[in-house]
Amino acid sequence: MAGRAGEGPQHPALHGDGWAERLLDHLRPGARDPRRVVAWLAGAVQGTVCLQDADGTLLAGTRIPLDAGLAADVAAGRISAAAVQDDDRHLRLVAVRAPDSRPAAAGLLAVARATPFDRRAAEIVTHTAGVVELLLRERELTAAGHRLRRAAADLRLAILQLLMVEDTVSARRVAAGLWPGLLDTDSASVYIVEGHPAERDGLAEDCLVVTRGQALVVRCPAMDGHVIVLSPVPATTERLRSLVDGRPGTFLGGSVRQSLAQTSTAYGQAVSALAVAHFRPDQAAVYAERTHPERLMDPDALHAWSAAVLRPLDTLPHHTRAELLATTRLGLEFTAVSAAKVLGVSRNTVRARMDRVEALLGVDFSDLTVRAAAHLALNTQASLTEELAAGLPRPSGVRLCDLLAGPALRAWAHDLLDRLDRDGRDLRGTLRAWIAVGGNAERAAHDLGVHAQTVREHVRGAEPVLERQLLAAGTDLYEVVLAHLALGDLAVPVLLRANPGQPDSPVHG
Repeated sequence: MAGRAGEGPQHPALHGDGWAERLLDHLRPGARDPRRVVAWLAGAVQGTVCLQDADGTLLAGTRIPLDAGLAADVAAGRISAAAVQDDDRHLRLVAVRAPDSRPAAAGLLAVARATPFDRRAAEIVTHTAGVVELLLRERELTAAGHRLRRAAADLRLAILQLLMVEDTVSARRVAAGLWPGLLDTDSASVYIVEGHPAERDGLAEDCLVVTRGQALVVRCPAMDGHVIVLSPVPATTERLRSLVDGRPGTFLGGSVRQSLAQTSTAYGQAVSALAVAHFRPDQAAVYAERTHPERLMDPDALHAWSAAVLRPLDTLPHHTRAELLATTRLGLEFTAVSAAKVLGVSRNTVRARMDRVEALLGVDFSDLTVRAAAHLALNTQASLTEELAAGLPRPSGVRLCDLLAGPALRAWAHDLLDRLDRDGRDLRGTLRAWIAVGGNAERAAHDLGVHAQTVREHVRGAEPVLERQLLAAGTDLYEVVLAHLALGDLAVPVLLRANPGQPDSPVHG
């Protein structure tokens, strides 16, 4: 083998065939691909071209047998280029520099051809190596940027999941290093911005921009089109409203301000408001904008009843109790699969935790009236601070039917369900029958003597009338169930199996 090493770059000579211009064309946006450059180089010098990384992995072109020692010297940065004649082939090896200050090269560009390299061919190889270097540098910087954004997104999701299970201490600790001051607050609001799943990345970036770094922006792990925004800044509501205003297919739902420990409650409120937003001309709604049944109940009696319902969980360690309550609240709002994605656990874990709560409370969550009552108790307790709980009177013997008997609540229930009577179809009767059998369209159809598709159409038709989502279990559906219970259209479920003060006396819901 004969050859020479250490040959430095030469100044370009612009030849009449315009190869330099064609090479630079590969730097245009949309044309930046090292494989295309390597293919172009092979044609320009009438040879075989190989682009490999520092470890010898082929990146583009065709594998060329190379002297291992010489290739290692170029790749290590000990020499920048080499020209070699090996039997009946002529080789050029040029180092492709790394995008940082490391002495070693990022890769090696090797060109083999049957005829010696003239000045033109040598210049083309040298300058092509420079273009490849720029493209590889851009690719690495882009990949690093993607990794950084992905890591930040994963951390934001981890923070949200910690808040969902009331671990505010850990959430603040994780957030402090990257977003100082973001969670230095006692309360915040949760928003959900919904758009087309294919456009969610851009929507999340827009949320980051309009919230000006004053919010935790998370791509929802359960719903592909949702972006979750948690912010302590009151101005966030109007900023997000401006984002969805006039943007077709984009909707905003927001919660009332909640303590950080009640993030899961706020999330449920945002989901409920999002359902209303679908029926609003401005495509936005906040949870506080409509009347909710729990606000029409006697607060002291409601808190006493909720405490009694959940008392079987009070003997558990605090962390275990909080974990079970948070999981069950989400499990009642969404499917087990969706709740699992939000919490970052398996769906079997969600089901196991909810099964444990069912066993402790002695209830059956397949009954929609039981789910609605349990949902009421869980969210009431979640909104109760320790200070407020300590100062509340302790009414005894409160039953769910007592909470539902108030005139204000009954008037609300009448106003809500009477809307269904304006439709020519029997939406109200279908909805009542559907709720009574746990939301099973086939069983309701059998009881009513109609087709299951008719039941589904009636339930779906009731949604815009009531401004609530019904086919997706959650707060909206449970409010409609409570309205039926308040009017006596459905039997009040039994949640308290025995009066703690009188163990042998049954106490109904």
